[in-house]
This record gives sequence, C-alpha cells and structure tokens, in this order.
Amino acid sequence: MSTGSTNPLADLIAEKGVLLADGATGTNLFAMGLESGEAPELWNEDSPEKIFKLHQDFVDAGADIILTNSFGGTRHRLKLHHAQDRVFELNRRAAEIACEVAGKADRRVIVAGSVGPTGELLQPLGALSYEDAVDAFVEQIKGLKAGGAEIAWIETMSAPEEIRAAAEAAHKCGMPYTYTGSFDTAGKTMMGLHPKDIHNVVDDSVDAPVAVGANCGVGASDILASLLDMSEAAPEQTIIVKGNCGIPEFKGSEIHYSGTPPLMADYARLAIDAGALIIGGCCGTSCDHLRAMRTAIDTHEKAARPTVEEIVERIGPMRNKAANDSAPQRRERRGRRRAQAS
Repeated sequence: MSTGSTNPLADLIAEKGVLLADGATGTNLFAMGLESGEAPELWNEDSPEKIFKLHQDFVDAGADIILTNSFGGTRHRLKLHHAQDRVFELNRRAAEIACEVAGKADRRVIVAGSVGPTGELLQPLGALSYEDAVDAFVEQIKGLKAGGAEIAWIETMSAPEEIRAAAEAAHKCGMPYTYTGSFDTAGKTMMGLHPKDIHNVVDDSVDAPVAVGANCGVGASDILASLLDMSEAAPEQTIIVKGNCGIPEFKGSEIHYSGTPPLMADYARLAIDAGALIIGGCCGTSCDHLRAMRTAIDTHEKAARPTVEEIVERIGPMRNKAANDSAPQRRERRGRRRAQAS
C-alpha cells in the first residue's frame, strides 16, 4: 500500500486540497450486531465480512482515509476479553482487511492504523510506566504495519504522556503517525491538554507527526471551537477534525446522535473555513452523513474564518461552554441567572 512517501497524507492533500476521513466504527458495528461489552477487534477474525462491509461502505460514501478496526488493539484493552496474546494477529488482520478494500477502490484511499488509548493511567497517577506504554503500542503498531497500514492514527487521547508513548512507538516502528485529542472536559482533554497546545506534545527525539487535531469529544460545535484554537496556534499545520455526529442523547437505554446529514455537511464546510485539511466523523457518523460531507467538501469554496458565535448559530449549542465562551457571554449568562433568581 505504500507510495514510497514518508507522508502519504501530504501527497493526497496536494492532489485534492481537503481529505475526507471515514465515520464511526463502534456505532456502525453495533448496528451490524456487535453487542455491548464485546471487543470489535475480535470481529477481524470472527466476522471479517462485516468489517469488509463497513470499510467498503465508507469508501463508497467517498472516504479518502479509512481507519482500521483496531482502536482497542493494545494488550491492555484486549486482556479484558482474554485476547492479550493475540495483539499482533488481530491488528495485522485489521490492516489486511482495510487494505484489501482500499486496494480495490477506483481512486487513492489511505489506510490508517487506529491506535486508541490503553485505558490505563500512566505513572504517577496510575500503575502503567511510560516504558510499558511504549512497548504496548509498539506491539500493536507492528501488527498494523505488517498488515499494510500506511500511518499510525493515534486517536481519542487525553494524556500528553500517552500521546508521547504512542508517538515514540510509531517512531520505533518506522511509521509516520498522526495524533488527535478528545477535548471533552470544559474545552480540554480529561488530563488537561488544551487544543492550542496539541502541536507541542512530542519533542525532537522522535519524528514529527504528519498531522494533529481532535476527534470525538462531545459535539460538532465543540470540536469546531477546538479547531479554531488549534489553527490559530499553528495555521501552517495539517489539522484533523473527526467530530461526533451532533450531540449524544439518551433515548431510553440507547444513545442517539442529533446530527443530520445536512448538519454534518455544514460542519464540514465550517471545518474547511476554520483551517482543517482532514475532516471526518466520529461516534454516530453513518455513511449517509459521510456522503453529505463528501459533497460539501467537493463543492465548498473556502470562506471567511468563522467565529464561535457563527458556529453555534449554524450547528447548535456547545456543551463545553465554560471553556469556550467569551467573557461577555459569561457575564451575560450570570446576569440572566441573577435576574431569574430575583
């Protein structure tokens, strides 16, 4: 699958301008019959036809980048399913399936090896040492590379130290890599990383990432606000946004996402205007949403950089208001609360 370039993303961005990454893995697999508590990665061997179909559906919807079904593919996640001794094989198979689909496409499709957090806290907050985290990510990324993945796609991260460990692992494996944080806690990651600081997480001891950004989080408006911070801090960088499909809401015992295809199309247009070069969907994003985003990306001419207020007006309210509101907005809200209380 390699093009001979150390950065296949740059090659395709040069050709197409803005790239469309794929949609949700977990929520789409649940729709295919995955049960709550099951490990999606086991389906790479137990139900490979369903993983083939998911990737094929994303490619048919217009994705330029598809992520392997390996988000929880470290030994730490797989041990919860007694599969910690199958890390290499499950990750290799994940990449092989995605590469087979990409190889049949009538255009260039990049296969990115999804690398999620271990689920463990690193020392001193938890028991996992930095060195053990690196080893776990190396084990996973070796499998993804053996299966043909072109990039290590480190995603949904909260702790800078864990991003660094995964980046070092990608470097050790000779893989270009990206990383994205999940800014789901008052506008920062759970471990306190601010969007504007996403560019400075790794040091000069490893190769630089080929792109950085945000994924998941709480809603489309929030991730666009995070994008404004990221692109303002480093406008020359290749930035990824892969936001949830609107806002998650419980209906009975099930989670539904509020985003419609037209809303996600507008999210894609705003993401372009705010400086993203790689745009995709995370939780709740179906192929219908992705098709609308493909059309939006292909037809949109980059416009003025939006404000947070414009984003809220077009996409809906933010859930991380405390961190993203301006001071005047906060004063106005406090005034309303005082008026209501009097």
